[in-house]
Amino acid sequence: METNDQNTTLADVKNWVQRFCEERDWDPYHSPKDLAIGLATESSELLELFRFVRERELKPLMDDPSQRQKMADELADSLYFILRFAQLYHFDLSECMRNKMVKNAQKYPAPQK
Repeated sequence: METNDQNTTLADVKNWVQRFCEERDWDPYHSPKDLAIGLATESSELLELFRFVRERELKPLMDDPSQRQKMADELADSLYFILRFAQLYHFDLSECMRNKMVKNAQKYPAPQK
């Protein structure tokens, strides 16, 4: 079965991360603080790929397969820390996202047509 966003649930991906970490006995290293630091570090590595890139250089950068692979790796690393935090500390990410979108809609209402 092909793995993609259309046929993989958040629960599936959380389970992958949980299994990976349990096989390595990493729970002692995954305090909320450590996971937040890991997320900040990995998201900074994604940001670093765009450092000093001019607006006109963005499309070629996004079209470059090797750069896209680096971006994919950093996105996955960032997502890993989000999923691990949610899995260990019992956050339902779908509920978190839905609730935040409601707050965002109130804060940033769509223009009236």
